Amino acid sequence: MGNASTIETPRTIYLDINGKLEKIVFSRHACSRDLQEHISLVANVSKASQITLRDADGAHVHLSPVMPGNTQDTPFKVNIKEPPKPQTEDEICTQVLSQMAEQFTRVFKVEEVKANITQRITVLERQMETEGLKVVEIEKCKRDISDIKDQIWNAQKKFVDFNRMSSLSDEKKISLKRDVPNYPKYTLSDETIDYLKQPTFDIWHWEPNEMLSLLEHMYHELGLVQEFNINPITLKRWLLCVQENYRNNPFHNFRHCFCVTQMMYGMIHLCTLWEKMSREDLGILMTSAVCHDLDHPGYNNTYQINARTELAIRYNDISPLENHHCAVAFKILSNPECNIFGNVDKDTFKRLRAGITSLILATDMAKHGDIMSNFKAKIEQGFDYNNSEHIDTLKMLLIKCCDISNEVRPMEVSEPWVDCLLEEYFNQSDREKSEGLPVAPFMDREKVTKPSAQIGFIKFVLIPMFETVSQLCTELNEVMVIPLRQAKDRYEQMRLSDEKDKSELYSQIDKCMCESLRQSRDRYQDLSEQKTEKSQL
Repeated sequence: MGNASTIETPRTIYLDINGKLEKIVFSRHACSRDLQEHISLVANVSKASQITLRDADGAHVHLSPVMPGNTQDTPFKVNIKEPPKPQTEDEICTQVLSQMAEQFTRVFKVEEVKANITQRITVLERQMETEGLKVVEIEKCKRDISDIKDQIWNAQKKFVDFNRMSSLSDEKKISLKRDVPNYPKYTLSDETIDYLKQPTFDIWHWEPNEMLSLLEHMYHELGLVQEFNINPITLKRWLLCVQENYRNNPFHNFRHCFCVTQMMYGMIHLCTLWEKMSREDLGILMTSAVCHDLDHPGYNNTYQINARTELAIRYNDISPLENHHCAVAFKILSNPECNIFGNVDKDTFKRLRAGITSLILATDMAKHGDIMSNFKAKIEQGFDYNNSEHIDTLKMLLIKCCDISNEVRPMEVSEPWVDCLLEEYFNQSDREKSEGLPVAPFMDREKVTKPSAQIGFIKFVLIPMFETVSQLCTELNEVMVIPLRQAKDRYEQMRLSDEKDKSELYSQIDKCMCESLRQSRDRYQDLSEQKTEKSQL
């Protein structure tokens, strides 16, 4: 699984707790929460208490493993604020019910509905009295009352559905905390470790827990755990939280996340990128691959914009999905228990955040042309690995390659992905038709086939992009560009075979139609002859 972080000498700080000098010893791998719980225990207060530190000059000191050291003569003054007394169950229930009642009244205007119902019933009663309780009026009254009941029921149902959706919101899902990851530790064989670095890796043979362990191995093996001083338990928690925030879509799911990350890991090894890039750049590449499709809803940007969804409105129709993936990624990292970059300094985290955001936004295919043109221009100028702008453009192209790299893999690995993608496309086109939205031809189940879906994409997008990258990383030509050309030839043969089958089918149909017409003609001639004979008689 790789080497753990380097064992370092424990740190010692001195604290003034209620006028008493206390000595605290802790590991650099401890998190801020561990320190707070330790100090709470020493001070004999609740773990939920708010603890702040001040140095001898009265300045606030951030409670973290990397806080400045001190001596017995300059202890940090500990200030403790006890948490408020928790509410009783009865008080909480009363408060919740009161809030729900107020919200229901405000949103659905219950009083206005009651007044409206009373007014309409009064009018109906007067009509019944005026018309002498005619049968027609009675039936009309029944229908009106039924409509009123339906309105009340629908209003109540929407309110209940709204609360049910709120209880399963992304916010609560993302902030889910687990003390110990629930997947076991796997021992990887040497064969698996070597196979994991190859583009031919078969991602269909691995269970979700095994994929988590493989991702964990990648971070250890590339030296990222040591580079960013990542607590191994925090790495496990982060991977588990990431997995939970991928939806169960046919294509854009956690297995696709693993597939893209494994291809990135393979390209790093094929091109020996650790010799040309910093470990920080490798961390940006790997983390962007892991997070690049977080919480994907299964409907692309075109649908979001045409349907005017909440995401499209929030991000002003500008890469709404990619912006959402970034937001979810850093919402997960905002939880200290899942923050794999919690031990880096402020400037490093700022660079990591900017780099990861840039790469995830680059996966929007609407930016494909601009990124390709930018990279080609740098190749023509003479690519410089010491130029940060050149490196950033290369990283964008690398994650784009990994994101759509399925056809690089062997046919038995790549073809199931096409089926998954078409299923997701067809789900979207069916929904667009039902909602009266524009439908892309390549998503319409009545127009697209597997060969037609892949030939143009491989020919005009994949091959040119991988050929461009292989100008800089020549190692990719044999293991990626050539397999792409073979995949294109295979789909073209499949298309010819399908066309031949259709031609034969049409020929059989024509044959049957001609035979049917001939028989009809013969019957018509027989009837004509019989009619002529009768007229002569």
